[in-house]
Amino acid sequence: MPTNVKATNSKGFDLQRIVGIVRRRHLHFLIALFLGWLAVWGLSWILPARYASSTLILVEQPTMPKDYVVPNVNEDVQGRLQNITQQILSRTRLLHIIDELNLYPKDRRRLSPDEIVEQLRKDIEIELVKDAQKQVTAFRISYSAHDPSIAQQVTSKLTSLFINENLEVRQQQSEGTTKFLEDQLVTAQQSLEAQEEKIREFKGQHVAELPTQVASNLQILGGLQSQLQAENGALNAAKQQHIYLETLLREYQTLRGSPDGPEDGPMDLSAIDQELNRLTKQLAELSSRFTDEFPEVRALKRQIATLEKMRDQRLVDLKTKDSSRQPDGKPATPAENNENLKQHPQLLQLQSQLQANKAEISNHQEMIAVLTSRINDYQARLNQEPVREQQLADLARGYDQSKTSYDELLKKKNESAMATNMELLQQGERFRIIDPPSLPIKPNFPDRLKFCGIGLLVGLALGVGVAGAFEMLDDRVYNEHELKGLLPVSVISEVPVVTSPADERAERKALWLGWATAAVIFATILTTSAISYLAS
Repeated sequence: MPTNVKATNSKGFDLQRIVGIVRRRHLHFLIALFLGWLAVWGLSWILPARYASSTLILVEQPTMPKDYVVPNVNEDVQGRLQNITQQILSRTRLLHIIDELNLYPKDRRRLSPDEIVEQLRKDIEIELVKDAQKQVTAFRISYSAHDPSIAQQVTSKLTSLFINENLEVRQQQSEGTTKFLEDQLVTAQQSLEAQEEKIREFKGQHVAELPTQVASNLQILGGLQSQLQAENGALNAAKQQHIYLETLLREYQTLRGSPDGPEDGPMDLSAIDQELNRLTKQLAELSSRFTDEFPEVRALKRQIATLEKMRDQRLVDLKTKDSSRQPDGKPATPAENNENLKQHPQLLQLQSQLQANKAEISNHQEMIAVLTSRINDYQARLNQEPVREQQLADLARGYDQSKTSYDELLKKKNESAMATNMELLQQGERFRIIDPPSLPIKPNFPDRLKFCGIGLLVGLALGVGVAGAFEMLDDRVYNEHELKGLLPVSVISEVPVVTSPADERAERKALWLGWATAAVIFATILTTSAISYLAS
């Protein structure tokens, strides 16, 4: 019995009502399901097919062990791949590929070059393959196009670009690293040469004040001091000899010029003998401590020889005392004294010895002055040695730092040059093709089997929506519980449903029609799914 009032069931889930809805709306559900699926699956046959060509490239490690040749390029494969990808996918490179392979001929008439380049970028896919340590071991390049051969050509082109670009990038980085180290090495060499020049100038300016010459300066200073001591001893001996010679000369002249000279001869001889004894004892004492070449020993020997000669001469003079006086007993005049000197060579010998002694004293004084000056000079050098040592240490510290920097740069430069040669010989890290670009036979888009599944989901949603919409728009009452809810009074009795044979046949016919429709629809979906699977 139809009515304009909708009944609601507030008791929750009602299986009898659900079953009633299915019996009434199954055809609506099945037809909507089939139409929704058919629309999606048919779209997969309408969309243009796209074929994807891919290649797998292995990141091959250097053939030379790193213990022998250390690479001088960036070892971050992922970062380098990103840089190479940015270079290859640049506008200039992609436009060159588009022009070379005549890509997108129809789209180029209506799209700008930038839009065509962007379309090519979308069709290119680069996938990294990593190991368990998250290190890039390989990568895959894919390109999809409507033509299988075009897809293969573009993939081959991209593959060659990646391989060549990697070699070029590594060589450029390696050569750039080597060139940079060479420039730094030149700068370090100039700094090292400047430090060497400073040290050379410092040593040239302070030749005798360097720390390395302290030992030699001390040795020389000790020798000079010994020489000075010897010269002082020789000077003292020479001065003593000078005094003694002057005394002998005065006594001799007095003896020769005094009228009482002959009577004083024995006393002079006694004094000479006493002096000889004293000098002999002194010579014996010095000979026990020094050699015969010692200056004081030689001076004593000369003095002893002079005294011996003088004693002999005195003895001769005593025998000839009358011949050395004037007949009248007056002292001799200077002329007569000169004549006496000629007649007495011993007096000439004393005067010559005195002159030689004066010259010896002068020589010793000059030598002492020279030695004193040299000693002061070497003493000043030794006093300046701590200052020079500190200054030289500062210079040496700068030189050592420059030398260390130079040696490190030289080592790195040599290693970098070896690594560059390795890259030029293509013995470093490189990309090697494992799977060459494939020629696709089946399209990768659209995936018709996937479209079948999507269409089935869309059909189910559409069928439920259509069946629900028809049920909501129908204002008739099909449930006795809804009817009882509409009546203002309680139901006393119920009249059972009386069906005629015609109604039963119509109901059976509708049931069979529903099952047949469902069988046909699901058979069609299964058949087309199998076809889509085989086609893919």
